[in-house]
Amino acid sequence: MRPGHLKRSKKAGLVPGSLIHVGKTYAEKSKITVTRYNETSYTETEISSLAELGAPKDEQVTTWITIDGLQNTELLEEIGNIYGLHPLVLEDILNADQRPKMEDYCDYLYVVLRNFSGQSNGDLVSEQISIILGSNYVISFREKESSIFEPIKERISRNKGRIRKSGADYLAHAIIDNIVDNYFIVLEKLEEKIELLEDDLVKRATPATLRTIHELKRELILLRKSLWPLREAISALERSESQLISESTGVYFKDIFDHAIAIIDTVDTFRDMLSGMLDIYLSSVSNKLNEVMKVLTIIATIFMPLTFLAGVYGMNFKYMPELDWRWGYFGVLGLMLVIALLMVFYFKRKKWF
Repeated sequence: MRPGHLKRSKKAGLVPGSLIHVGKTYAEKSKITVTRYNETSYTETEISSLAELGAPKDEQVTTWITIDGLQNTELLEEIGNIYGLHPLVLEDILNADQRPKMEDYCDYLYVVLRNFSGQSNGDLVSEQISIILGSNYVISFREKESSIFEPIKERISRNKGRIRKSGADYLAHAIIDNIVDNYFIVLEKLEEKIELLEDDLVKRATPATLRTIHELKRELILLRKSLWPLREAISALERSESQLISESTGVYFKDIFDHAIAIIDTVDTFRDMLSGMLDIYLSSVSNKLNEVMKVLTIIATIFMPLTFLAGVYGMNFKYMPELDWRWGYFGVLGLMLVIALLMVFYFKRKKWF
């Protein structure tokens, strides 16, 4: 999401914790989906009112609440009252321009991440995803409905892996891991664009090539701005001493941290490649200009003595012996041709073209 979509100025002068949505509105109504599961049971329902929700009391069941759409501030306030969320946390959830971070509120952990995806026109857009991790529940907030959580819901519904056997902390890990893995998909698409750009650069560099380079550099800057704080957030989760994250789950956050480092290294490599391509493009344009100037200079140099001869015999003085010579005209033309051929031969010998 570009900065133009986010207008924090409308919060100027308000007290901290004021619930105002800052960001792009993707849907008129927020969608609430509740997934409850343990090793032997699984249910997923879409609810229309928080009255159907209630705070989870069964410690043997993990509850995952997904909320798509952040424009309903009253809904956020109700959830905050039910689960005891701090007003500043609710404010950060509604501000869709947060940097990735992790905050420990003792009873729950608050994690902010950014998910990236490509549009049909090829532009890269980012979406804020907020996660609340409690003792036996996870609440995830998305700006819009997307397919980013579908692999996790499939694993839960089909009882794949250890997710149904583990608690809410492993579910939070699965969500974060899925978001981080999605970066690899984005990077693969960027790599394809860079490879095509390299081919265009080698064959024929055009102004469109320069525009593509700048667009890719802008996308990499957008990625990098989120990756460094993402690394810090995951590192904080890995080193967290919170009772909400078991020791067995903490090991998995180390794996996500390694993935984040690999993504950062890849982004830095792409940035270096694009910087090199920009240098190659500028050198190519400069070389092309030099070639054109060289050809024009050679042509101008050849015509200099010819112009001199034409100027001499174009002065129309009365007493010029060659003017009365019967073959004077053809003689001068022949001399011009000889001079031109000799100059071309000399330039060829010097390998100037």
